[in-house]
Amino acid sequence: MRIGGIQKTSLIDYPSKISCVIFTLGCNFDCPYCHNPELVKPSLKEKGLDPQEVLAFLKKRRPILGGVVITGGEPTLQSDLSFFCREVKNLGYPIKLDTNGSRPNVVRQLIDESLIDYIAMDVKTVPERYAPVIAPRCEPRDIRSSVQMILKSGLPHEFRTTCVKPMVDEDAMGIMSRIIDGADLLALQKVQTQNVLHPEFFNGKDRCYSDPDLKRLQSIAAPHVKSCIIR
Repeated sequence: MRIGGIQKTSLIDYPSKISCVIFTLGCNFDCPYCHNPELVKPSLKEKGLDPQEVLAFLKKRRPILGGVVITGGEPTLQSDLSFFCREVKNLGYPIKLDTNGSRPNVVRQLIDESLIDYIAMDVKTVPERYAPVIAPRCEPRDIRSSVQMILKSGLPHEFRTTCVKPMVDEDAMGIMSRIIDGADLLALQKVQTQNVLHPEFFNGKDRCYSDPDLKRLQSIAAPHVKSCIIR
């Protein structure tokens, strides 16, 4: 596991739990508005934190923490993710996985082996629109497959969409909502414009939605999911 950092205590990343957040290094997407650029494009020489030291920390904090969040970057790129999850589970922790859904086989393995307890997947836009801005080589069928796998898993889950122009508009929101129909939760997120992966993406462009516009997107999505919130 290439671990870029940890947030020792979080009250918001794992619903209803005090959690530790583990950030993995590397991502196969190139979202221009990503607010973790140091994790997406780490130096090849960056070794990150020692996983055994992270596990030792988790063991020490077991009386305090109620869960572990594994996020990124994109965690499913890590070849030993299942092994690390098993080690965390052996310490008695439930695990929440954050993923972009691009590697459904890895998601399936984690579900089938009962290595995760909560899943949060980002749905960037309509899967067929990921190229070229989000991920030039992303297969739309992989995104759709991960969505269906999560919906059928029986695990608590959420989907998240960063509302940024032009990738997310009313038409896209309608299609995306139907793809995740029946989901527990859809969180619509306001886009950040500072400290992002590609700041030039925002230069001279109106990429952000107003609060009333976000409400409109929420009204489109809400009938398709159990809960739709704006973060």
